[in-house]
This record gives sequence, C-alpha cells and structure tokens, in this order.
Amino acid sequence: MKSIFDNVSKECSKTVTNAYSTSFSLATKMLSATIRQDIYNIYGFVRFADEIVDTFHDYNKEKLFNKFEVDLEEALVDKISLNPILNSFQETYHNYGIDKHLVDAFMKSMRLDLHKKDYLTEEEYKNYIYGSADVVGLMCLKIFVKGDKEKYEELKDSAMSLGSAFQKVNFLRDLKADFEDLSRTYFPNTDLNQLDEASKEAIIIDIESDFEKGLKGIRHLPLDAKFGVFMAYRYYNKLLQKLKSTPALEIKTARIRVPNYKKVELLTRSYVKYQLNLL
Repeated sequence: MKSIFDNVSKECSKTVTNAYSTSFSLATKMLSATIRQDIYNIYGFVRFADEIVDTFHDYNKEKLFNKFEVDLEEALVDKISLNPILNSFQETYHNYGIDKHLVDAFMKSMRLDLHKKDYLTEEEYKNYIYGSADVVGLMCLKIFVKGDKEKYEELKDSAMSLGSAFQKVNFLRDLKADFEDLSRTYFPNTDLNQLDEASKEAIIIDIESDFEKGLKGIRHLPLDAKFGVFMAYRYYNKLLQKLKSTPALEIKTARIRVPNYKKVELLTRSYVKYQLNLL
C-alpha cells in the first residue's frame, strides 16, 4: 500500500532533520504534533538541495542538482516520487497550497551556489537571501496558519525577516568555512580578508533589526507553532550574542557554537517565558 511508502518517506525527512541539525530538530519537537511532520518534510527537501551544492565535492554537483530539480518538478506534478524526501515534501506542498514561486525561488538561490562566489551589491545579497531563507520561512508559515490566508498575509513580512535573520547568523557563524572551503563571500561591501570590528558590528545591527521584526510576528503565531518558533528564535539570538562578543579575527578562524547544555538551558527558560505569556 502506498500509505506504507508515505510513512517511510516521512520517517526519512524526520531522520534527515535530526541528523543534520540538533538545534532545528529540537525546536521542531516543540511544535504541535499536528504540524511537526510537515516541517520535517520541508526541512528534508531544503537540506538535500543545500547538501548537493555545499558538500558533494567529489561528484558532479551540477549534474546531481539538475537531476534533483527534474525529480522535484515531476514529484510536484505527479504527486509521488521514488525519492522519499521529495515524496514527503510534495504531500506537504499540496496539502497546504505552498506557492510554486517559493519553491522556484529557493532552487534558484541554491543553483547560484554551484558557481557564484561573490555578492557585490545589496540587491544580489537580498535576492539570494530571499530565495535561500525568506521563502523557507514562508513555506513554514503556510503550515503554521493552516490555510488562513488573512493570517498568512498579516505575518508574511515578519516570517521573511526571521528567515533572513537565521540565514545571516549562519553566514556569520560559517564565515570561515564559506570563505576558505567554498570560496564564497555573501556579505556585500565587506572584505573578509580584513574583517574588522566595524564591519562585524554593521552586520550584527542588520541582523538584530531582522530579529526585532521577526519577534513581533512570533507573538501572533497560532499556539500550535508559537513555542517551537520562539525556541528557534532564542537559539539563533543566543548564537548572535555569542558572535557579537567574539572578536572579528576569531570569527574568521573558528566556527562559533552554542553548547548542548546551553541549548537545554535555553529550552527551559523559553518554556517558562512561553507559559507566563512573556513573549
């Protein structure tokens, strides 16, 4: 029966989430069970696309990405795929009416990572972040509001801001790996060979502005989603504060992390704030 295959597909998406991101999987576990699996399904899809362009260095990345894109298109049309990750994603895509242009924008940004190394203008930077992060936030928002179009429009801008904040934190945290291993620089008008405190501070101020807008939206999310998204916000904001207190030179030479015991502490404190309605 196809239901068995569908269940296996969903388990694959869940496994991908748990294997690739302890912080995101922890936040996802804080979502209501009614929407948790669909977020796994979205994460599995975006993670696989990202892995192709970021880590499969011993293989023909462009060929793999092209095949993944063809398989994706067929999955969305046929409503089935023998790729279990795409099979679970297409179910969520159709069940919640995710806009095709969001998927297309995501794939466009991922394709840029195959060859593009520098983002020299604010427009290039913003377009990349829209496709790589903002649209993922919007896909998740579709799940959170469960088809409520008015609520979706109300929270759309804040969801994009939160997606931007998460992505920019990742850029700053992964600066060393992106620059040295992948020869990529995402921040425009910033010489990463000579990253100084002023440049770092400008980046952080921009991220803090995104977080402020994102938090306003979190406060108005449905209860099924609010705590899980708040948990993700707290984790990334904690990471940002750690980056803020880390000298620019050290950010260039090491990957900054939040230890697991700190994640548990964040979870506990976030839950107290949530229960006391202090968001």
